[in-house]
Formats: sequence, structure tokens, C-alpha cells
Amino acid sequence: MAGFFPDYMEPSADSFPLTALTFKYRIGDKLGHRDFLGAFMQLGIERSVVGDILVGEGHTVAFIRQGMERYFLDNLRKIGRVGVKTAIGYEEPLPSIREYKDISGIVASERLDCIVALLCRTSREKAARLITSGSVMVDHQEVLGVDRRLDEGDVISVRGHGKFVLDSFGPLTGKGRLTVKCRKYQ
Repeated sequence: MAGFFPDYMEPSADSFPLTALTFKYRIGDKLGHRDFLGAFMQLGIERSVVGDILVGEGHTVAFIRQGMERYFLDNLRKIGRVGVKTAIGYEEPLPSIREYKDISGIVASERLDCIVALLCRTSREKAARLITSGSVMVDHQEVLGVDRRLDEGDVISVRGHGKFVLDSFGPLTGKGRLTVKCRKYQ
């Protein structure tokens, strides 16, 4: 759900029928987005009822369609095997929406097959097969050409391997190869 308002119009909470639910649990219990979404789906909830799920340490905030909060409060006591306490609303600050794992390496060039091979820890030949099979997207668009040149800031998605952000190229090594720094969405 998204809202776009001109400068002269004030956004209204009535325009967005969303409610935030906060789930609290022990910090030592490591729960992820999949755990929460799986528990929600197990309740028989349609995916369209659930919005963002912001997972933090010891608490998670999920945005759901207004009117469903009582159902969640009455029926959801555990996420996986972890007991949770559920409350309506949230406290600032919200949990961070993105976590990344840093990846760096050395490649022959800025070509897509070289970068995909680095990101997926595979050979350029296997990376080329992933690309030509339609499993790779750059900036949310499917790319079938292995020789596509990438730029800093490009977002690369590889089906079955994850989503990555290309941070920087360079410097060149003594043998003329290129150093690359990336981040993988967690």
C-alpha cells in the first residue's frame, strides 16, 4: 500500500488502513522474517493482509490490514517454537529494515558474468548459464547478456542466491584485475 499526496494535501491515517503489531521475545531467540511470515500464513492469513515485517533483536514490528489485529492477538502466541507477546502499535525507533553481509573479491572486468561468478562463488561458465536462463536481474530488470557492463550502485538479484548491491570498483591490482566491493541483503 502506498500513498502519494500533492504538497497542498496532508496525509491522513484514515487513508491507510494499516495497524502495527509489536512482537516481543527474548533477545537470545533468533527469529527472522521467514519465521514470522510462516507463522502468519499458518494462521490462514492471506499474504495481502500482511505488509512490512521489520525484524529486530528481541522485538519485531509487523504492519497488517486494519481490522485483523484482534485475530492476531487472539491466535498468535508462538513464532516457530518461541513464545511471543503481541501488542498493538510500536515504539520508536523501528527495527532496521535491511541488514547486509559484505562481499569483496577480484574479477577480470565489470562484466555481469564476472560479478555474478564472484557473488555466487561459482565459475564464470556457471554464472553465464544463470544469466542466459533468465535467473539474473539488474536493477529489477531481467538481463540475458553475459557481457553487460555493471556500474556502482547496481542492484543484482540472482534467483536462488540472493540480492546484492554493487558498492565500488577499484583499485586495480598489480596484474590489472579489478577489486570489487558488494553487499548481500540478509
